[in-house]
Amino acid sequence: MASKVIPWYKRKHGSRVKTDYAYQHSKTVVTQHAERKSSSKSASQVQAQATEAMAEPAYTIPEFRQRAAEETEEYQRVSTNVGKGLAVIQEELSRMRITTKARVDSLNIQREVRDMMAKRPEYLDDIPKMPDFLVALRPHTVWEKTPVKLFCTVQGNPRPIVKWYKGGAPVDPLSAPGKYKIENKYGVHSLIISRCAVSDTAEYSAVATNQHGTATSKATVTVKRASGAGESCHLGLVPHLTEIHPSKLEVTLLDRFKVSFGVEGGSISLVCSMVVIPDLPNVPPIAQWYRDDKLLKAGKLAEMSVGGGAARLTLPHLAKDDEGLYTLRIFTKDGTAEHSAYLFVSDAAPSAAGAPGAPMSVKAYDINSDYVLVAWKPPNTVNEAAISGYFVDRCEAGSDTWVQCNDAPVKVCKYPVHGLKVGRSYHFRVRAVNSAGISRPSRKSDKVTALDDAESQRLQVIKIEGRYDIVIKDDDLEGYVTIPGEPTDVHASEVFKSYVVLSWSPPSPRGRAPLWYVIEKVCCRSTCLAGTGAWQRINTAVKLHSPRYPVFDLQDGQKYQFRVYSVNLYGSSEASAPSEPVEKVDEDGVPSAPGQVIATRNTKSSVFVQWDAPKSPKNLMGYYIDGRVVGAKEWFPCNHKPFKHTRFVVHGLIPGETYAFRVQAVNVFGLSEESQESSPIAVEPALGKGVEYATPSAPFGITMLSCDGASITLAWKSPKHCGGSKVNAYYVDKRNADSLVWKEVNQSAITERTCTVENLTEGTFYEFKVQAGNMAGVGVPSAPSAPMKCEAWTMDEPGPAYDLSFSEVRGHSLVVLWKAPVYTGASAVTGYFVEMAKKGSSEFVTLNEEAVSHRYLQATGLEEGATYVFKVRAVNASGVGKASQLSEPVCAKALPGTKEILASVDEETGDIFLSLEACEICETSKFVWSKNYKPIGDCPRVSVSTKGRTSRLTFTSPDKDDLGRYSVVVTDTDGVSGSHTLTEDALNTMLELSYAIRHPVVPLKHGLNYEILEKGHVRFWLQAVKLSPSVSYRFIVNDKEVTSGEGHKISHDVATGVIQMTVDHFTRANEGTYTVQIHDGKAKTQSSLVLVGDVFKAALKEAEFQRKEHIRKQGPHFSEYLYFTVTEDCTVMLACKVANVKKETTFHWYKEDDEIVPETPPNVMSGACALPIPLFSRKDHGVYKAVLGDDRGKDTSVFDISGQVFDDIINAIAHIAGASASDLVLQCTPEGIRLQCYMSYYTEEMKTVWKHKESKIASSEKMRIGGTAEMAWMQICDPSDKEKGHYSIEISDGVKTHTRTFDLSGQAYTDAYEEYLRLKAAAFAEKNRGRVVGGLPDVVTIMEQKSLSLTCTVWGEPTPEVTWFKNEQEVASTEHTKVTFDGGKFASLVINQVTPDDSGKYSINVRNKYGGEFVEITVSVYRHGEKIPEPKLGQPKTPAATPAATPAATPVPRSPAPPSKTPTPTPSKSHTPAPSVKSPGSTPASTPVPKSPTPVPKSPTPTPKSPTPTPSRGVKSPTPPRFMKSPTPPRK
Repeated sequence: MASKVIPWYKRKHGSRVKTDYAYQHSKTVVTQHAERKSSSKSASQVQAQATEAMAEPAYTIPEFRQRAAEETEEYQRVSTNVGKGLAVIQEELSRMRITTKARVDSLNIQREVRDMMAKRPEYLDDIPKMPDFLVALRPHTVWEKTPVKLFCTVQGNPRPIVKWYKGGAPVDPLSAPGKYKIENKYGVHSLIISRCAVSDTAEYSAVATNQHGTATSKATVTVKRASGAGESCHLGLVPHLTEIHPSKLEVTLLDRFKVSFGVEGGSISLVCSMVVIPDLPNVPPIAQWYRDDKLLKAGKLAEMSVGGGAARLTLPHLAKDDEGLYTLRIFTKDGTAEHSAYLFVSDAAPSAAGAPGAPMSVKAYDINSDYVLVAWKPPNTVNEAAISGYFVDRCEAGSDTWVQCNDAPVKVCKYPVHGLKVGRSYHFRVRAVNSAGISRPSRKSDKVTALDDAESQRLQVIKIEGRYDIVIKDDDLEGYVTIPGEPTDVHASEVFKSYVVLSWSPPSPRGRAPLWYVIEKVCCRSTCLAGTGAWQRINTAVKLHSPRYPVFDLQDGQKYQFRVYSVNLYGSSEASAPSEPVEKVDEDGVPSAPGQVIATRNTKSSVFVQWDAPKSPKNLMGYYIDGRVVGAKEWFPCNHKPFKHTRFVVHGLIPGETYAFRVQAVNVFGLSEESQESSPIAVEPALGKGVEYATPSAPFGITMLSCDGASITLAWKSPKHCGGSKVNAYYVDKRNADSLVWKEVNQSAITERTCTVENLTEGTFYEFKVQAGNMAGVGVPSAPSAPMKCEAWTMDEPGPAYDLSFSEVRGHSLVVLWKAPVYTGASAVTGYFVEMAKKGSSEFVTLNEEAVSHRYLQATGLEEGATYVFKVRAVNASGVGKASQLSEPVCAKALPGTKEILASVDEETGDIFLSLEACEICETSKFVWSKNYKPIGDCPRVSVSTKGRTSRLTFTSPDKDDLGRYSVVVTDTDGVSGSHTLTEDALNTMLELSYAIRHPVVPLKHGLNYEILEKGHVRFWLQAVKLSPSVSYRFIVNDKEVTSGEGHKISHDVATGVIQMTVDHFTRANEGTYTVQIHDGKAKTQSSLVLVGDVFKAALKEAEFQRKEHIRKQGPHFSEYLYFTVTEDCTVMLACKVANVKKETTFHWYKEDDEIVPETPPNVMSGACALPIPLFSRKDHGVYKAVLGDDRGKDTSVFDISGQVFDDIINAIAHIAGASASDLVLQCTPEGIRLQCYMSYYTEEMKTVWKHKESKIASSEKMRIGGTAEMAWMQICDPSDKEKGHYSIEISDGVKTHTRTFDLSGQAYTDAYEEYLRLKAAAFAEKNRGRVVGGLPDVVTIMEQKSLSLTCTVWGEPTPEVTWFKNEQEVASTEHTKVTFDGGKFASLVINQVTPDDSGKYSINVRNKYGGEFVEITVSVYRHGEKIPEPKLGQPKTPAATPAATPAATPVPRSPAPPSKTPTPTPSKSHTPAPSVKSPGSTPASTPVPKSPTPVPKSPTPTPKSPTPTPSRGVKSPTPPRFMKSPTPPRK
């Protein structure tokens, strides 16, 4: 809405009124004040006192100014006159002073009153007030079982609380749910009693309470019971209630719904407003809605409401089923009031382009327990491909899952659905199919339940005395029947090309057992008779319960007979009599085409079409009507649901357009051929339908524009209906307001809508009326004007503007136009003010703050759909004149199909023009162009041309003088108009385009460019936007034209607009400037390319490279050169792809010119070769080369793994390894605490960072960083409390960082530290314990009488003790057996002249305080001449000891090893270190190696030595020599 602006003339006028009021009020106050103050004094005394107050002190005349007697007399005379004048002046001054003071006091009083009035609501809100009922309860008398509502309005401060009572008892809604409802809305308190009973008759009261008091309002509710229904009210007589039946209401329909258009899936409401007398809210009129004369029922698809002065039908889910003629029928006192209008529902957007519309009117017939016949109506196909069939879908009620019933499309609009489940309810829908796709589904059918209709027919109902029903079943009449009788009347109820439906009558007697049927068929050409075995059963897989069955698999051209058996659990009946021969053919086809189609005029947007019925109707469903604009090829549907009659009104056409129509007939087989087209007809209103339409309607709005005392100038508005032809005459009549006789003012026609009536009598009142005429005659006269007094206008302000009209009405704006006033006043009109108000409102808003000099104004900010009225006031130097007569109400809504003025340039001529395509037009319509809303007329600067519904305004020589606002109005329409403001920028843009059209240039998409092709050819090309077949062109190189020939190929393609030249051999001689000149009709252009210097060198280099590439690819070559990939196990693969190879082609790998022979030879025939590089690290730096060759040549690919390439490979490995990294694991060692991170592969070249408390850790003696191929580790040597905290490892792949963390603090650190101390102590003990370093064999074989020397080296710190045993008995040193231990290092056992008794198991026990070792030797002694015995205990053979030169023979020891030092633990892939192997008989003195990182309690203190060695301690070390810990503790 436009903002409210108060013009200057209103502000001035308001100020004057306010001042006058203040003056009058001041006079009153002064008078009252004087009467109160001077009631006892006369007016003369007041004046005398005022004179004294105004007088000055006495004045003494100096001597030199004293006068003579005559002078004194003259002086006194003059003084007397002057004194009188002064007295008058003083009296006036006194009066003005009193008046001024009174006015000031009055103004102060007014200001104080205004301030008090402004604060009054606040004071009132603060004033405490006890409750008071503004609207009290009133008594009600109602019928039983009807509701009643008691309401009241109460005020008070603070707001009162209202409680309800019935007979003094509080009303509790919870005591009787649904009975009472208490509401409080907007200060209105109400009690609603639903379904009143006689017991509800009582006195009800509403009690309002606040802190200042209580108020009560009471009323009686009397409930009356209808006569004969029981006792009347116990309170006594009830006043008679006059029942008002809805049919006794007087109903007048007002705004009626028009022809409407909807789209599938949308919604629409049909509304008809009405006046109801009496208007009772609880007794609305009875309204019925019909579609095509069928009564509609309210439901989900049709919502109905009556009340509030309107009847409404809402269709929330539109489908084509809803199309039809809708009728509203209201029952009134005098009968019925009806209104009808057609609703069109068009197809929604198809699911696929070209797909048909959805079918409609899907219904189910012939419902049985497992069979239903579904039928529907076909959609209209106008521009789509013909329908090839339909799919039928079913859905169980309550489910959203649709199941397709037929595998192949059915070609007719019927389909038998079988296989239903008894007692289930179903919905059905249909989809149409054509070559473009499948349509949207139809609206689903009503719910149907699969029940056997024969069951209900077997029931008989007998009424007794009209009150009781006795139901008898046929089962009771048949008696006890086991085997049923045979079915009867087997026949084909539906015969189509795609299926046949068999029907029969159920058997009688039937029996009580469940019944089903078996069907057999036989070909009629067979000589077999019934019972001979030629009959074939056709429902083998279906247990049929209904007396209906569809058969689909019959052959074309064959005749069949059918028979049916009845079957139950007792057996089968005899076969029924065979049916008549049935052949699967169409009973009927589509109808013949309708006859002659005739179209006649109806209204300005509709045409009446009628046609002859087809000669062969063939069960006609209806007709489809199509239309098209004459000159257009495509047809459009006029209706979307078959129409049953042979006449139809086509609505929604464009006024003034010319159409042709055709009709198709519809039946179950589809659409007939199209009828012949009707004759073309223009859409215009029909003439001759009545006088009111043939001649114009009455003019209206007669107003006076000027009067000079002897004449009156009148104006009026055009008739609302012109009668079908242009209004070309007006006739004015007049009469004295006191007379009944009219007199003609003009005998000759007036063409304008103004007239000056002469020869009038001044001071007399006159009335006027006007008639309009056209080619059909003179229309009815207007209503008499209001009496107008013939009195000369003498005001200085101008008279009223007139002839208000509207243009360019849109949803939020419109343009108001008017004519200048005839009476201008004392001076010329300088401007205008426009005022606006909504229809029915008296609050006008001034749209322009400053007066506009032109006679038009655009009103913006309107509310779309709202209706407004306007008036205009003219302004001159004297002020603002009279307001014009109110305009006609105008609705802010654009006409359907409204288009705006288009500013463009003619593509052929280059002319700049403005054009408008009218959304409606008639024969008498004209396009009136204006500039700044002044008709252009004949002007040499522009020319106007009209063709059909389009008018064009063409500028002859456009320049700045043509700038402005252009508008056009189409006469004899409902306000078709538009405007366009031509700006300087827009004009300059169109001038440039006009120049380009008049001086055409071939537009180019791409200028001249070049590209290098394979073989080293160079292609020079450009692309035009469009080329004609007659295009000519030439290539110029270095100012010489080049033609197609040897070394150059020149061609063009009209379809793509490409012109090209190919140079086969590009050399240094081709350097220079290339130009293409094109001529195509009148248009021409050229494009150049400078190919010199570095640009040419680059092109030449690329051409030579492509030439070499072409030669290379003639033999075996690399289609993809070497590149690298990294596998999931972090193996680096150097890969390449080869092409044009054969079996004889060889492939070799090289690194730094040294050939690499992979384990798997490369297979060139696979097209790809790869070299794996496992455990990639810096050692794999270098230049790799792949060589491919055969007798046709060879090719080489080089890959340098260094620099950035090496970094990229490491990052790729880090990406995979980082993703596979495990969480950090704690491992304790004798050196310290180690954190380990396992991953698929680790190398020190990876960007790995260890952090402690977010600080980077550098490798040092304290913090050692290292890793293996399987993990990265960080070891804290000799840990302390400083090393507690959060540790993390970050593995970066250049893009992403993979982080793993471990919190080494708290209990985790304590446990790890204890385990470290334990392992450290164990390592020290292991390092210094007693052990056999080497020299002893496992097995010794020796001949008797030889000397045996068992000597070994031992070690330990401190020096260990050595003890020898034989068969677990300590060996003492004797002459035969000598034991020695030299230097604490060498231990020996020498047996002189061994005998067989010396055979046995010998062992040595080496031990100190840290532990020891126990080693066993098996000695076998054999006699001379005996076979050397085999080694025992599964030991390998040992050569016999060779006797030494000395009597003692010393065997050769096995690989003696030096004393081992404590090794640095080497991490393994396992998360836990390998446990050490210990003897089964070891004592607690031996310290085991832990099996897991979890700390283990320390070993207990060693126990004293046992006197006897523990048996079975001969477990040997896993590595030779097999070191084993001693089973006995060391000696003290």
